[in-house]
Amino acid sequence: MLSVGIIGLPNVGKSSLFNALTSGSAAVSNYPFTTIEANVGVVAVPDSRLAALERLLNPSEVHPALIQFTDIAGLVRGASRGEGLGNQFLGNIRGVDALAHVVRCFVDTRVAHVPGEVDPARDVDIVETELLLADLEVLDRAIEKRRRTWKTSPRQFASEEARLSGYREKLAAGVPLRTLDPDEESQRELKGLGILTGKPVLYVANLSEEDLQEKAGVWEGRIRQSRLAPSPLVVTLSARLEWEILELQAEERREFMEALGLAESGLNRLVRSAYELLGLLTFYTIAHNKLSAWAVKAGTPAPAAAGKVHSDMEKGFVRAQVATFEQLREQGGFPALHRAGLLRTEGREYRIQDGDVVEFLFH
Repeated sequence: MLSVGIIGLPNVGKSSLFNALTSGSAAVSNYPFTTIEANVGVVAVPDSRLAALERLLNPSEVHPALIQFTDIAGLVRGASRGEGLGNQFLGNIRGVDALAHVVRCFVDTRVAHVPGEVDPARDVDIVETELLLADLEVLDRAIEKRRRTWKTSPRQFASEEARLSGYREKLAAGVPLRTLDPDEESQRELKGLGILTGKPVLYVANLSEEDLQEKAGVWEGRIRQSRLAPSPLVVTLSARLEWEILELQAEERREFMEALGLAESGLNRLVRSAYELLGLLTFYTIAHNKLSAWAVKAGTPAPAAAGKVHSDMEKGFVRAQVATFEQLREQGGFPALHRAGLLRTEGREYRIQDGDVVEFLFH
């Protein structure tokens, strides 16, 4: 399951966003440190293709792809030295796949802002600096732990020593490790070490409802002025508005969004951006009258995708019967696909494509 950690300064709208995403009840107030323990929620990924397949196939059960969000206490300047509460909960997000950094882009005198005047670029740099310092501490401990092994077998572990020492040099120079564009193997190593600045990050610009209509580009540009977040991926939304929309009935929701000129919710854009950030795609299975959506990285071979459904499927993989979502929708069902010769057989080397509808055959 894709997992995303929600970070940011206090009172930037993290818990409001979490509530909107999860229909949850995380505490929200006008004071710093309302969140004193990590909130965790699992969200169904919005998927119009899954809804279309449900109408077409009429399964008894439907299971969307899922994404887990973890909301931690706000970080403040000096968190790495024990200021505030946020640093206590960084351990809750060291294992996530990506970070959603919520940035305050609204002015409201009723809601305290710890650093003072609203300044998105400065706020981004404060949080990124605290993550850098926390990572430096983690890496120093890891290096110290490995140092004796390196001395015992210097040739065997030379590449590991060079990598970890290189990571430390970058962190000490104030360079987030994600800017090194780590390959998949390096990402696994950094995740195993618990490094936060090596994770992909998207920035959530939390605007007022008024500015969402008129000044989204202005606030997004101010985030892009950050020294520590070059060329960031930014999603603009109003967490409070998203929360209000979510509380409406379906028909009222459509009418309200149309009145605001919103083609889709900010939450949908956020989830789609998280997919884009992690290079994910969605495929579908229908078995025992149960329709399911699954998220995998682009380029995933068929056996590994089968393992998402069940580990036995990967171990005993024989072949996959594959059609595209578009073909299935056009033909109206699997019998018509068979008659048209559009259901193809793929082997172990096949790479799952976005929108594939797959039946895995296995021992």
